[in-house]
Amino acid sequence: MKTHRQIKKILLSLLKQDDFGKSFDEFFRFPARKAVNPLFSFLHSSDELVKYRAVTALGVIVADLAQKDLESARVVMRRFIWNLNDESGGIGWGSPEAMGEIMARSAALAEEYATLLVSYLTPDGNFLEHPILQRGLLWGIGRLAHTRPGLVRQADGHLLFFLESTDPFHRGLAVWALGALGDGPVVKQLEPMINDAFSLRTYIGFQIANRTVGDLAAEALALIKTRDGRPIK
Repeated sequence: MKTHRQIKKILLSLLKQDDFGKSFDEFFRFPARKAVNPLFSFLHSSDELVKYRAVTALGVIVADLAQKDLESARVVMRRFIWNLNDESGGIGWGSPEAMGEIMARSAALAEEYATLLVSYLTPDGNFLEHPILQRGLLWGIGRLAHTRPGLVRQADGHLLFFLESTDPFHRGLAVWALGALGDGPVVKQLEPMINDAFSLRTYIGFQIANRTVGDLAAEALALIKTRDGRPIK
């Protein structure tokens, strides 16, 4: 039986693999509870790629766990929630991203926790005030929105607030999420964003990529106009 240290080392090597997207089955070599704890620790990694691939791995593992033992999967979700609670004494790095990823992969957990994730975005809810943590929240909302938009539709009005942020990560990730959620009226607010040349690093296709807010806005507008059946200019 492998020790915690050995499992952590193996998982880290999997997260760093060039063909990461093809190696998901490898994460099931260990019982879920033995894999989850090391992956939680990687959410605090200073290596962005390791952090976000840990988010993906947690999504794969916990979604699979939800199919076999829903209550155990809920325990993991409650751990993320606790990490985002002021009483936890921590900041909850990676927690909103992981929650969004897990719910993007698990319909059952999304039905239960999507509203809670959105509440971290709302001033009259469980609003997260830490600007860096808000980046992770916007990514988590966006990830879920692009998979199950109906469950986070109420987030679109709150996302508009972040279009005015001085932080390009806020603007870019809000734009990305609105591409999945927005409708006709949002188009007028997104169109000026095409000229936003500020760049941000974001996790796309299992890699960290540099994108401009303008690029993300153009893609978001294309998605919205395609849904609306309007010509894309």
